[in-house]
Amino acid sequence: MSDAPDGDPPTPDTPPARRGAPRSRTPQPPTTDAIQMQLRAARSEFEHQVAHARDQFDEANERIKERTGRNLIVAIVIALGLGAVLVLSLIFFKWLFVIFALAASVLVTFELGRALQASGRRFDLGPQLAIGSLLVVSAFFIDTWLHWVLLFAAVAVVLVWRMLAQMIAKDGRTYGDVLSDVLVAGLTQLYVPFLASLGVVLVRQDDGQWWVLAFIIIVVASDTGAYASGLAFGKHPMAPKISPKKTWEGFAGAALAALVAGVLLALFMLGLPWWAGLIIGALILGTATAGDLGESMIKRDLGIKDMSSWLPGHGGVLDRLDSILPSATAALALYYLLSPLAA
Repeated sequence: MSDAPDGDPPTPDTPPARRGAPRSRTPQPPTTDAIQMQLRAARSEFEHQVAHARDQFDEANERIKERTGRNLIVAIVIALGLGAVLVLSLIFFKWLFVIFALAASVLVTFELGRALQASGRRFDLGPQLAIGSLLVVSAFFIDTWLHWVLLFAAVAVVLVWRMLAQMIAKDGRTYGDVLSDVLVAGLTQLYVPFLASLGVVLVRQDDGQWWVLAFIIIVVASDTGAYASGLAFGKHPMAPKISPKKTWEGFAGAALAALVAGVLLALFMLGLPWWAGLIIGALILGTATAGDLGESMIKRDLGIKDMSSWLPGHGGVLDRLDSILPSATAALALYYLLSPLAA
């Protein structure tokens, strides 16, 4: 029996606060199954976001491809790879650029010759490649005046070769076709190996590698500015009968990019005044645009869209070098005129 009578307050042995009160539970750590479920949910959400972003990117890339006819991702990857090789050849060993220029000249001559042959032209591919290679490589070793002599000799050789080959063939071609074949033979040497050799002449000059790199950067900036501006704002065709996708809005973007790049390169790479950069940017813009439109005219005359499919996302090698080849002439002339101003 308890000593406390019924109804008396509880003794100190049973505190009121704990008497009849629910016991608090200490939080238990999450189990392994719960952690795995959370990780699976997080991974699933991340994969969903990645898939959604990829779908959006693919849709945007398809729209760009539909409008421009190019695969943007592949084009960027190939351009970065070629750019890296070019920069390494210029910065570390000048003679590597000779190999780069020689390879470009051979590939362009080959794909141009194949396109001409496919259109019915008579084109002597072997002599063109041999004479053109000699013209490019010799530009690094011989004097400039002797290089010009070699150019005239190269043109004369391919012209005579074509006429002799036609005399031997006796295939009944008309006078106009024969004359056209002969002119194409000479113009190919001027258009591809000779212009490539001018880049080699420039690179062998004092600090010439920086001038080569500068004019190529301006061409790339111009092309990128035209691409972005034309894609975003292009409405008014620039030369619809030659290249329907080129617009004046794209040309405006190219001009802005070329001038800005010219000023920056003049100040920080070539050691020239800012106004010299405007001259460089404007002249390279002109030759790059002319080269682009000129190659478009050749393709339209041959009835083809690209010179080849060797560079996915770009087309052929000439499709990438059409702006660079004529710009080598302008860059060499600018070097002779403006390099004395370098600090």
